[in-house]
Amino acid sequence: MFKKTLLAVALSGIALSATAHQLWLERDATGPVRVYVGDADSEHDKGAEVAKLAATTQVFTTDRQQTAKLTAKEEFLEADVAAAGDVRLSNDQVWKPWKAKDGSFQAAVFNARAGRSETQAVLDYELVPVTAGGNTFTLVFKGQPVANKTVTVITPDKWTKGFKTDAAGRVDVPVNGKGRYVLVSTHEAPAVGDVVIAGQKVAKLGYTTTLTFVAQ
Repeated sequence: MFKKTLLAVALSGIALSATAHQLWLERDATGPVRVYVGDADSEHDKGAEVAKLAATTQVFTTDRQQTAKLTAKEEFLEADVAAAGDVRLSNDQVWKPWKAKDGSFQAAVFNARAGRSETQAVLDYELVPVTAGGNTFTLVFKGQPVANKTVTVITPDKWTKGFKTDAAGRVDVPVNGKGRYVLVSTHEAPAVGDVVIAGQKVAKLGYTTTLTFVAQ
């Protein structure tokens, strides 16, 4: 799946969207953290497509220097995270940078978070609960709220709908049943300074962020 999506992006030069592939985290009350790759509302990748991401995926709680050990399973990467609380992910090498129509290079950055117990932003692009355990989130990019941006909500029964953030970057998520919810949003921004990814200097970054939580 990733190869087909990458080809489409490279040929068209369009921005990554919520319908493109995502990385997302799942964490239950007990057990390890799982890293999934694919479409959160339908199919996800397996086997080699998952395993190859282990070398470039960082999973951590709040400190990027304290990353979890990853083990490749058939359908997900398993992250050994002992600490309680929310868990985050970052990977900017899922795809190699590609050349845009203007000749400059672009790259994709994937951020993910599992949990809604912490109200601070750690990732570059992140959905942050306004209150611990709440259903209202602020979409934050580089520490600043992002207004008028679509956040796609995927419910436990795979019902999907997009909602816009308000002027303060906030979005209310309708939680109408038990199970795991997935939130997805994308954003594009110029690369500030000399940003080099996979050995290539890039001029623009396309961010995809996900957040998952379990409603009881």
